Amino acid sequence: MTDARLIPANGRVAAAHLKGRVDAVAYVDGKAAQICVPIADLRADPGQQGRARQMLFGETLTVFETRDGMAFVQSDRDGYVGYVSHSHLSEAAEATHFVSARSAHLFAKAGLKGAMIDDISFGSRLRIVSGHGDYSETHDGYFIWRDHIRPITAPLRDPVTVAQQFFGTPYLWGGNSHRGIDCSGLVQSAMMACNIACPADSDQQEASLGEPLDNSEPVHRGDLFFWKGHVAIAVDSDTIIHANAGSMAVSYEPIDKAIERIIAQGEGEVTSRKRL
Repeated sequence: MTDARLIPANGRVAAAHLKGRVDAVAYVDGKAAQICVPIADLRADPGQQGRARQMLFGETLTVFETRDGMAFVQSDRDGYVGYVSHSHLSEAAEATHFVSARSAHLFAKAGLKGAMIDDISFGSRLRIVSGHGDYSETHDGYFIWRDHIRPITAPLRDPVTVAQQFFGTPYLWGGNSHRGIDCSGLVQSAMMACNIACPADSDQQEASLGEPLDNSEPVHRGDLFFWKGHVAIAVDSDTIIHANAGSMAVSYEPIDKAIERIIAQGEGEVTSRKRL
């Protein structure tokens, strides 16, 4: 079945490669752009005030249409389609580094006392053009502490350790950042920092990540537990970490307790456990 979340078509416009496959008034190649604010909500509908997902500073996308201040786009990160404010976009620049700290500050100049422009989240992408002592300069003239970033060519190794960086982060439906994150956003952040391709939503993740495990198989660090509409990562044989509405935060929970609690809430049994 075709996943509408991944189809760059809205009736008025569609990606050129979809001509003959979907109906649209116009078929366009689209234009490359990137997010120029710390966090941008990606909406399923241009009139929505909520979010389907979020995109982070420096992440690239393709713009197919701009209408009434909203751009119809497809994320390069995972193919997710939606609408972002056109004011949140700038010309695309090829990133060289990503933020590897839970969050990092952008400064107007190198140095501890420089004016802070904003804070950006783990996973944000930057094009670094020069070094200034302990600071690195971005192509757009910002400065960031050099130990808060990492070359894109040097991914992290353990998704669980990445997920643990988000411990205590507030739960936010559709969130993808240190300011708020949901279960699938946590898993995607952890996987992609380790150069593991990962879709955005938990049902997509269940369908595409890892190999299914039998219930008799011992739990290993990094195993993914899936429920309908939810996902968690095993930290060890007894514990998971997940962004959950029960605690409204990224938290640790004994596996048995989580399974019992979710069943008691009427949300069903574990639908699968998978191993990368």
